[in-house]
Amino acid sequence: MRYAIDGLTDDSLSQNQLLSYTAAYMGIVLASLLFSLGMRWFPLRLSENVAFDLRRDLFGHLTYMEKDFFQRERTGDLMTRMISDITLVKDFIGQGLLQGIRATTIIIMGSISMYITSPTLAAVMAILFPAMLASFYIFIRLVKHRQEKVQEKASDLSSFTQETFAGIRSVKSFAIEKRRFGLFRKLNKELIKRNMSVSYARQPMWPLFAFWFSLGIMLILVIGGRQVITGKLTLGKLVQFIQYMMYIQWPMLAMSWVAVLIQRGRVSWERILKIFNTTPEVQDATDVLANPPPLRGEINFIDVTYTIKEQTLLSNINLTIPAGTTIGITGPTGGGKTLLASLVARIMDPTSGTVEIDNIPLQKLPLQHLRSHVGFAAQEPILFSRTLAENISFGLDDKSEETILWAADIAHLHDDVTEFHNQYETVLGERGITLSGGQRQRTSISRALARRPSILVLDDVLASVDTQTESSIMAKLQPAIKNRTTIIVSHRASTLRYADIIATVEDGKITQYGTHDELIQQDGYYAHLNQLQEIKMALEDNE
Repeated sequence: MRYAIDGLTDDSLSQNQLLSYTAAYMGIVLASLLFSLGMRWFPLRLSENVAFDLRRDLFGHLTYMEKDFFQRERTGDLMTRMISDITLVKDFIGQGLLQGIRATTIIIMGSISMYITSPTLAAVMAILFPAMLASFYIFIRLVKHRQEKVQEKASDLSSFTQETFAGIRSVKSFAIEKRRFGLFRKLNKELIKRNMSVSYARQPMWPLFAFWFSLGIMLILVIGGRQVITGKLTLGKLVQFIQYMMYIQWPMLAMSWVAVLIQRGRVSWERILKIFNTTPEVQDATDVLANPPPLRGEINFIDVTYTIKEQTLLSNINLTIPAGTTIGITGPTGGGKTLLASLVARIMDPTSGTVEIDNIPLQKLPLQHLRSHVGFAAQEPILFSRTLAENISFGLDDKSEETILWAADIAHLHDDVTEFHNQYETVLGERGITLSGGQRQRTSISRALARRPSILVLDDVLASVDTQTESSIMAKLQPAIKNRTTIIVSHRASTLRYADIIATVEDGKITQYGTHDELIQQDGYYAHLNQLQEIKMALEDNE
């Protein structure tokens, strides 16, 4: 452009030269177009790959966290980090990297070219840069601070939504739909308010940059125009310099947008990194056995104590469960029954003392190996939005129909399933909401049995079934648990009487130990429990 303008000005440009300049200009434009298209593909593809890896690693890390972590953290907040925060990091890497490299390259090369073209005019523009950068820095700091508030509020909204839908039965039972809607609306408005505050901090950057560039153009026209008039600068060079300014104007404006992407991505990355930096309290030790043997199921609790927040939940527990033995554990609510059973699967580690299986401390066994030998049926089972067959065979390599039917039959679930329209292919609702409470518990028993574990833990899984169904399940369970170590946690004497031995846990201590016949002869918790249940059954028979 400079050659063409100066040639036209002094009448030294031929038609062929004009055509060659025009052709060269068009060639450069086309080349830049192709380069720009190629440049867009790489960082965008890179950002998608990073998002995939980050989401995979974050999900994998979360699956190794212990139960206490998920009790501390809100599900909605974790979902926000998995989706929204990773998306913001992806945008920073994709658009941020693309526009950042492009803008930085153009600004550097443009500034060098401006200085070569006219050091005087370049010095004029350099005077304006400190003021531009200062205003830029102030607004970017505001964006970062306010973006943190946005992500926190997004987590609140996500958690509120998740809790509402998970507890929709309670919401409808108490007829508080309008109240929940009002609370949701309030949170939604607060989120909009926070988002607008980010926009208020971000929007002034563009007009300010435009103002500084307009001021720069005015100074260049005044100073550069005087140099053209005095002959110190040609008209072509002045146009060339202004063209360089126009080239770097958009990249300078884009840098403000890139900076916002960086700050938003940085905030989200710090939130994601916080999870990665949280390590599970229960994990494989450095000295685990490389080739652990198959577990027979002999369990030893040796001086086991568990304390949390200076509260002792288990105190000096000493208990031996021979392999193949069925032990019943009972006691008042909060006494430590479930906690004692959870230590066997190493859901948590004792504060002091040792839990052994086959005389091997649990810390010496790889977690994967240990838990593959334990079948755990919880009182409040979590079922997944998959088919009933997939829930029963959850975690199995062998998902044969024979195994599924065997496990369902023992848990007295098969007869119920045959009444379903799709039977074992029935897709359960979220958390198994399609099933009744008793059916969910029996599905949990089926899932635990399908693993054919060496150690079976049944944590009060018959609480939601009637006594007749309980009797049928326990009768069918006997052959299945005959040769495996079984821990039955229950408040029902009618369930515990099937155990070889029974332990009563009160206030974190074993207060009674013996067979059903022995304990009902002793004055204590178990005899009282048995007496109450006999009275209840007698009343039911009379009715």
